[in-house]
Amino acid sequence: MEKFTTNLRELRFTRGLSQEELAREVGVVRQTIAYLEKGEYMPSLGLAHRLATFFDTTIDQLFHFHP
Repeated sequence: MEKFTTNLRELRFTRGLSQEELAREVGVVRQTIAYLEKGEYMPSLGLAHRLATFFDTTIDQLFHFHP
């Protein structure tokens, strides 16, 4: 599986959101946000799009994939 990093946590903090609040906004459980922030869960394209849209950014700016 590819590895990735994300600036999701920083963006969430900037908005003053908890993991639970962000999860509710994008339709997932809190644990999904926690795993995403640690780079332990590869998001589906749909989830990546919802997160990018929520933060008014692009998927490429939100997630950084590494071979």
